Amino acid sequence: MEEIKQRNIYLKQLLAFKDQEPVKIITGIRRCGKSTVMKLMMKYLIEHDTLPEQIIYMNFESNKFDDFDRKQVYQYVQERIITGRKMYIFLDEPQTIENWNKTVNSFQVDFNCDIYITGSNAYLLSSEYATYLSGRYVEIKMLPLSFKEFITFQGYTLKDYVSPIGEQRKRAYDALGEMTEIADLFEAYVRYGGFPVLSDIGLEQDKVLAILDGIYNTVVKRDIIDRANLKPNSHTIDSVLLEKVCQFLADNIGSSISFNNISNTLVSNKMLQERKRHGKPAVRTISNYVDDITEAYLFYPIKRFDIKGKEYLQTLGKYYMVDTGLRNYLLGYRGVDTGHQIENVVYFELLRRGYDVAVGKIGNKEVDFIAIKGEEKIYYQVTQEMRSEETITRELAPLKEIKDNFPKIVLTLDSNIKLTEDGIRIINLLDFLLSNEHE
Repeated sequence: MEEIKQRNIYLKQLLAFKDQEPVKIITGIRRCGKSTVMKLMMKYLIEHDTLPEQIIYMNFESNKFDDFDRKQVYQYVQERIITGRKMYIFLDEPQTIENWNKTVNSFQVDFNCDIYITGSNAYLLSSEYATYLSGRYVEIKMLPLSFKEFITFQGYTLKDYVSPIGEQRKRAYDALGEMTEIADLFEAYVRYGGFPVLSDIGLEQDKVLAILDGIYNTVVKRDIIDRANLKPNSHTIDSVLLEKVCQFLADNIGSSISFNNISNTLVSNKMLQERKRHGKPAVRTISNYVDDITEAYLFYPIKRFDIKGKEYLQTLGKYYMVDTGLRNYLLGYRGVDTGHQIENVVYFELLRRGYDVAVGKIGNKEVDFIAIKGEEKIYYQVTQEMRSEETITRELAPLKEIKDNFPKIVLTLDSNIKLTEDGIRIINLLDFLLSNEHE
């Protein structure tokens, strides 16, 4: 088997459920590495005394299985079952097969097997589909590379050193031993994003944009437009309107928006001139499109939580884009937008670390993120700099109003900063992203 770069965060999650009843379903946007994690799992099995013949792998985007129906899938697996052996069944993007879930349920009933599935659309786990798995599945939520993974995938090694003032720091070295500034690597990460395929082509802008163009258009075609036609309440997608909605969401990451606001802005900014249908898009249409977009893992919605009232709010949602490289592909790279970009990076880093994440509301102020995992809760503010008194006051004010004793942290790109302010920790963003908390 070819050399595969590690994605240990996700492999560990799969191993935690190895040989247990739940079907392991790896979800996430296309090209984020789901198939690679499957291959890492197969590699692990072979290295730990599993015979290659005990592993059945079917990639339903291969021509080999292009015309298969669910009965042929069942027959293909049945013919490869080894009596008296545990079988490991890997199904890559099986949602192209009608009633695939009934077939998976049959495997669980008929064979001694451990099942792994990938899916690039959240409709894979919609209520109608998941019913057939009777709740016997666990979802492994996968994302593009973290900043730390990005550094490794680009061929750099991180080494610790002690600064002249005695602080632990990190430096990055390439394969020739040449040092590269971590801040420069972070700039590349924010600009080009974290899709693993970029490590195969290098960080030349024209090549990166070509790859991102392919990913975006595949997601739009296969996981949004084609999937919309498969839903019980199927609706025809207007591709021009869909792209403008994507651009609007990308341009407004981290901002409170409503579907009516999207519709009004698209019309008032004359963004729909290319549409065949004229007039203001219906709010229901915009709502359907945003659902389609989030189901394809292109954008992630984030809830707002009233810290004093201790309840989730139903109004004015926010969205973050799964990859800053895709955002820059859609909008063009804008160096003045760093604040929103780093906020986007932190949101997905918190998800990687296993937190449930919400926006916090306290009075008329807002906390960027509340991160919750079990009994653990942390409040985060994210800001590009903490040098001016105005910024310091603005970023600390919401945190100071929170009266509980959970940790409160400000993440900033500034390096020479005061470490605490009224009990609130101020941490360099790059140090936070390179810490080992999620490993």
